[in-house]
Amino acid sequence: MEIMEQPGLLRRIYRVLADAIGHFANDDGFAVASHVALSGLLALFPFLIFVAALSGFLGLQDVAQQASELIFDAWPKEVAGPVSGEIQSVLTQPRGDLLTFGVIVTIWFSSNGVEALRTALNRAYRVKESRNWFYCRLQSIVVVLLGSLVLVVFTALIILGPLIWNTVVDHVPVLQEFGYHASIIRYGVTSILLVVALFGAHVVLPAGERTVTDVLPGVVITLVLWIASGSAFGAYLARFANYVSTYAGLAGVMTALIFLYLTAAIFILGGEFNAAIMRQRKIRNWKQSALAE
Repeated sequence: MEIMEQPGLLRRIYRVLADAIGHFANDDGFAVASHVALSGLLALFPFLIFVAALSGFLGLQDVAQQASELIFDAWPKEVAGPVSGEIQSVLTQPRGDLLTFGVIVTIWFSSNGVEALRTALNRAYRVKESRNWFYCRLQSIVVVLLGSLVLVVFTALIILGPLIWNTVVDHVPVLQEFGYHASIIRYGVTSILLVVALFGAHVVLPAGERTVTDVLPGVVITLVLWIASGSAFGAYLARFANYVSTYAGLAGVMTALIFLYLTAAIFILGGEFNAAIMRQRKIRNWKQSALAE
């Protein structure tokens, strides 16, 4: 019985993969990935500047730099190094206007990155945006504000982690033998934020309705390919690539842009994968209904 079912399973996997890759090419996935990568890079600086302003307003001056390090933990060190250095330079500049008019401009540019993701997912899920433009932009701004607040809170907890741990140990001395592992907590927080952000992007941003179950396969595929491609790209940069000879002083920015292009293409492919599964499921249900009639 299992031998009979195996070809059918392989055939369904092939159809899903062919559907996803074919529609990725037909939907101009590579071109859209370029748009997402550039928009993401342009939105990164304003987003972290706003996080710095927000953390300063909340009395947590060191949180912004920790937040940027938390974001770049998920990047290969060969890519993160040059960009994080520039961001640290930006974050250390005094900015007295960021809680007045400047914050509006900062949030607006940050929301452009969210809008780029929305455009990519709408094409991947083959849905046409029917919601009001103002509603979509407002949703993107809320995503930026909520993401900034969550990032500040999680980062503050990491900074306050040793103090919290010592307080817990004072009340439960038996926990002292386990010790406090800051790196494990740091990577755990980064992983949680990344997974939640992926699920939220697939469920909330594109038009139409999808459940968490509908988007789960694409999220898993995205995470696996991100880990594999990040490791491969980091190894390639460390051993073979020499972008300095090609882009001179822009080598750091171009390296980050290429990395973001790669991650954007994988992100879009995850949406295409979900759409292919949903499409094949509908076809299979339709055939079963036709046979039943």
